[in-house]
Amino acid sequence: MFTYKTKGTCSTAMDLEIRDGIITHCEIHNGCRGNTQGLARMVVGQKAEEVAAKLEGIPCRGNTSCPDQLAKAIRAYHE
Repeated sequence: MFTYKTKGTCSTAMDLEIRDGIITHCEIHNGCRGNTQGLARMVVGQKAEEVAAKLEGIPCRGNTSCPDQLAKAIRAYHE
């Protein structure tokens, strides 16, 4: 399990697991409960790189958002 500490959002951390390029687990801690649960459920089973490409750069408060932070978490997972 990989944990990414978010920056600039209401959510505080994201737990990710990626196997063979597919997101197998995503949990977003804190933030807007309905939105973060929905986002986490939607990405499970999806190709990690496609998810990151779609979500990267979406703003909410300032220059980032939970989707943007998830894209950053996916990129960090691979580093």
